[in-house]
Amino acid sequence: MNAPLAEPLPADVRLMNAVAGLLFTAAMLLGLGALLMWGARLPQFAITGISVTGDVAHYNALTLRANVVPHLEGTFFTLNLKAARKVFESVPWVRQAVVRREFPNRLRVQLQEHQAVAFWGLEGDSRLVNSFGEVFEANVGEVDQDNLPRLNGPEGQSAQVLAMHQTLQPLFTPMDLTLDMLELTPRGGWRAQLDTGTALELGSGSAPELIARAQRFLSTVTQVTARYQRRPSQLASADLRHTDGYAIRLEGVSTLGVGEIKKQ
Repeated sequence: MNAPLAEPLPADVRLMNAVAGLLFTAAMLLGLGALLMWGARLPQFAITGISVTGDVAHYNALTLRANVVPHLEGTFFTLNLKAARKVFESVPWVRQAVVRREFPNRLRVQLQEHQAVAFWGLEGDSRLVNSFGEVFEANVGEVDQDNLPRLNGPEGQSAQVLAMHQTLQPLFTPMDLTLDMLELTPRGGWRAQLDTGTALELGSGSAPELIARAQRFLSTVTQVTARYQRRPSQLASADLRHTDGYAIRLEGVSTLGVGEIKKQ
C-alpha cells in the first residue's frame, strides 16, 4: 500500500517559517559584520608605516609620517583612501598622491611633487607656479632655483601666462636676455621686464602677434641703441605696440619711434 501523502503546511505557517529564516540569516550577517568591524578596529591593524615612492625631493617617509599620520583616521581596514589622499595632497610641495594599502598595517604612497618654474603674483607674493601652470603655496626658501621668473595675471590664467612666457623666452635667449617678469593685464595686454631692468609693453593679441612684435624689436634694437653709443641692456623701456615700429627710452634719451629719437 502506498503511504498517505503528507498534507501541505498552511500558508501562514510557511510564511512564518520563511520570515524566521530571513531573520536568522539577517542576524547572522549583522553579527558577522559587527565582528568584522570590531576586528578591523583592533590596534594590531593601526597604520604603523608609510612607504614613499616617486618625487621625494622635499620629503621622505619620516617627515611625511610626522606631518600626515596624525591626520589619518582609521585602521588598515577602515581608512578612507580618498580622504587619506587629500591629507597627503594638503602637504606643501605635494601635487598628487596615490595611496594604497599594504597588509597588514602599512600604506604605500606614490607622490608627484610640484616642480616650481615661476613665482606668481605681484612682487613679494610667495605663491609659485608649477610646470603644469598651476598655482601653489610652499616655503620659497626650499625653491631649488634662484632665478625663477615672476608671472602675474587674473586668477585662473596662470597656465596661459606660463605658456606665453615659454613661447617668448627663446626669442630673447640668443641676445642673452631673460624675461624676468611677464604679466597679463585685466584688459588682455601683456607687459614684461627683462633681467636688465628694461620694461616692455608687448600689447594684446595672440601668441603669433606677440612673437612678430618681439622679433621685429630684437632684430633692430642693437643698431638703434648703437646710434647713441648704448647697448640693448641699457634700455629703460620699449613699447612694441606700434604698427610699423616700436618706441624706446634710453637713459638720457627718449624716442617716439624707430628712427625718431631725440635728446632729452
